[in-house]
Amino acid sequence: MPIQQSMLEAIEEELKRQVARLDQPRMQPFHQMLTYHMGWIGEGAGPNAAGKRIRPLLTLLVTASCFIGDVVGGEVGRGNWLHAVSAAAAIELIHNFSLAHDDIQDNSELRRGRKTLWVKWGSPMAINAGDALFVIANQSILDLIGRYPAEIVVRAATVLNNSCLDLTRGQYLDMSYEERTDLTMEDYWPMIGGKTSSLLSACTQIGAILGYAQEPQIEAFRLFGYHLGLAFQVQDDILGIWGDENLTGKSAASDLVEGKNSLPVLYGLEQNGRFAERWRKGPISLAEVSEVAALLEAEGGKAFAEKMSAEETQKALGCLQEANPRGEAGQAILQLANMLLKRNQ
Repeated sequence: MPIQQSMLEAIEEELKRQVARLDQPRMQPFHQMLTYHMGWIGEGAGPNAAGKRIRPLLTLLVTASCFIGDVVGGEVGRGNWLHAVSAAAAIELIHNFSLAHDDIQDNSELRRGRKTLWVKWGSPMAINAGDALFVIANQSILDLIGRYPAEIVVRAATVLNNSCLDLTRGQYLDMSYEERTDLTMEDYWPMIGGKTSSLLSACTQIGAILGYAQEPQIEAFRLFGYHLGLAFQVQDDILGIWGDENLTGKSAASDLVEGKNSLPVLYGLEQNGRFAERWRKGPISLAEVSEVAALLEAEGGKAFAEKMSAEETQKALGCLQEANPRGEAGQAILQLANMLLKRNQ
């Protein structure tokens, strides 16, 4: 069985074990909220509803790629990625906690084609469910105790909690930018550094820590995750305006209609041409999307974003090369990075 498949099965089993902390008398409806949000029950349940579990998978792949090679009694010793599964689950739980709250803040009624938590159970219950996922995530990473020395557990937990604070910083900037008309491209990078890159860099950094990597390798992996997140988000911005909806599963009209301050839009505003003139007049209707997208492309917005995505991609791959991941897991990391960075447009 490919290592990725073994890891994904272990991740799913661990996630269910962690969420089962709420599977108690009088807590069944509460437990069901979390299992619905995780994609396990309800209409449309299954892999599409659960998502790809990229973050925990990346964590375990990095851990395995730092394999030291000691074998004790026929079992891989400190390089055993199974020892790190509770940390990988913690990262996925944090991701899902942030999605539950984001859906409320963004007034999003659907996620992966299904009703969001707040639509099904109301905002107060959805907030509480998100809070539960946050707490369980912190309990999950502490389950590393017994498999790792205390200083390693504390370090991994510290990285995860620092990442959570970065997530709130990025979300604050995103929400505070909504009503502003004076934003520049320099305002963009701190926002996506928090919203997207912080958790991906935590995946790769924690994975390396739990793989007993040396400090230079840990830092190289951290930077790989950070630049991977930047490149991924810029690509998402491009797809949000010019993507093929049949390939991406996301409407290419939504970002312009919602007035999202994406990188192509901020570039277009700095050009101060016809696109900027139309943007500043107010909301864009669905009927105008094609025309406005064409204006932005003609003024260089798409080409600029593609250039920045390519630059961040090269930085990410350069850091990955420096980190020198080994074995089957190392090859899988490169394949996963290429999949994320070469999405269909």
